[in-house]
Amino acid sequence: MINMTLKNINLTTVPAMFMDICRHYNTGKQAYYFKTDEKSVSINYSELYNRTEAFAIGLLDLGIRKGDRIGIVSENRIEWIIASFAISAIGACDVPVFPSLTAKQEEFVFRDCETTAIIVSNNFQLSKVLQFKENLPGLRHVIVMQSITEHSDLSVKSMESVMKRGSERLNDDELHTIFERACGNVSPDDLVTLIYTSGTTGNPKGVMLTHKNICSNVEGILQMIDITPDDVFLSFLPLCHAYERTTGFYSAFAGGSTIHLAETIESIAALIPEVRPTLLTTVPKLLETIRKKIINQIEKEKPHKRKIFYWATNIGKKKLHNTQNGKNSIIINGMNKIADKLVFSKIKEKTGGRLRAFVSGGGALPAEICEFFLAAGITVLEGYGLTEASPVVTANRLDDIEIGSVGTPIFNVEVELADDGEILVRGPNVMKGYWNNEAETKEAISPDGWLHTGDIGLFTERGKLKITDRKKHIFVSSGGKNIAPLHIENLMRQSMLIDQCFLIGDNRQYCTALIVPEFEQLKNLASKISLQDMEIADLVTHELILQNMQKDIDDLQKDLAKYERIRRFRILPKPFTIESGELSPKLSLRRHIIEQNYSSIIESMYQVKK
Repeated sequence: MINMTLKNINLTTVPAMFMDICRHYNTGKQAYYFKTDEKSVSINYSELYNRTEAFAIGLLDLGIRKGDRIGIVSENRIEWIIASFAISAIGACDVPVFPSLTAKQEEFVFRDCETTAIIVSNNFQLSKVLQFKENLPGLRHVIVMQSITEHSDLSVKSMESVMKRGSERLNDDELHTIFERACGNVSPDDLVTLIYTSGTTGNPKGVMLTHKNICSNVEGILQMIDITPDDVFLSFLPLCHAYERTTGFYSAFAGGSTIHLAETIESIAALIPEVRPTLLTTVPKLLETIRKKIINQIEKEKPHKRKIFYWATNIGKKKLHNTQNGKNSIIINGMNKIADKLVFSKIKEKTGGRLRAFVSGGGALPAEICEFFLAAGITVLEGYGLTEASPVVTANRLDDIEIGSVGTPIFNVEVELADDGEILVRGPNVMKGYWNNEAETKEAISPDGWLHTGDIGLFTERGKLKITDRKKHIFVSSGGKNIAPLHIENLMRQSMLIDQCFLIGDNRQYCTALIVPEFEQLKNLASKISLQDMEIADLVTHELILQNMQKDIDDLQKDLAKYERIRRFRILPKPFTIESGELSPKLSLRRHIIEQNYSSIIESMYQVKK
């Protein structure tokens, strides 16, 4: 099958791209694989086109028009893909939210953007919408992806029934011109999606992204990495988040790739060896988890196997550093081939054996995690972006990786640093603005088009961008010292005992931390020191456990300035979670929520010891 080149793809609007790709790969090529009743099911490009066309016409038949906002509340599934393509095809704007949101949170979003219809995945999501439906006067339709029987509320209908309405209309339109006309009426400046930021402080803001914003970003990504019909993606990050939306959804689709949908991050471990992806968009947390699991497994092996593993990783790092510095050693290269055969090949098998690259975004990737995979011969491309930039701004390239950096800008994006180090972005990918919020829009985007990201960064000697922290997260100690918590938190997570770390220090005399342990490692440690019968709640306060944790913290922070070091800490018996509100859906710490939830514990670390 001949691959479409970037020049052949119509990237003026999402519907134009959709029609081009589906028509080009209309010979039975599979577009998506997904699970239904634990069975793997596929849909080819022609079937995807037909179902999207039918649903789009069904939406028009319900009275939904260009410019309407349509909510989507669903886990990742094929119906999400169809709904999104259909909404954009008729010129409407989808408003996707995380299915973990509460009814109250959903009500705020859908009332703010005045939705005409909301599409939900199942009866549980439907029940949340019905709690606030009467508070949204413009809401006329609630469409359920899951098959349902007739509902007492006449506004509720199944996605299947809407598709049937569309199919009936299409049967009366022999030339199928309704869909094509609708797609042709969509302008590059029309909104394709309204994505509400997770709201680390206060209410979330609706980021307005146009077809031009999204398509220019897809074009930039396709120039950065050659995505082909031979590529296989495994998509597990939430489709309602800008990162997966543009990279794992639109860019993969524009490349004519085959995409496997995973509903949850928990299913990834089982799916990777089954799917054997060639490209996988991910977040740092997954890479950290994979690395720790590999090392945990090695630590259970016999001494000679552990010795071989650590010898191999050491050789891999030497080979990597030689490559990074433009050096070449025949001896190291030869030893690396042995290391690959004995160790690295087995690690690669765990990723399916044909992975071209992990593409990491959504948060800072600790340098040692990146180094671990690169040393094993597994490519990790770290990038940087934000929802307001559609979202990709910079990325490392397959042939040009600098560990610890987020690479260089994609070809159609400019990046500059303000006097205080804030990263500024300009390009066709920069959002139209915040929905119904002119004041915030003016604060975020300067008159000459520069987006103020709120992130602090610097350029390396090689010209790569490096993120140091969020501007609003920079602490100022009571002694006037600036402290970047992200760097210190990432440093602490290098400990095999630490899963999550939350640093406190703003306007304080010294830094403290809330530590969430790696619970499996905590239990292993407990067994070694004869505490295996103790409950987790007792272990996290036991003196021997605290001593071991203190040793790891001291070892890791020895190179930090005195004012950056953690003076006191508390080990928590449970992790920070999305459900508790302590993590954003992309697994970032929501600082104000954690500070509220653990205020008494935090204050106890600043009380004078008697």
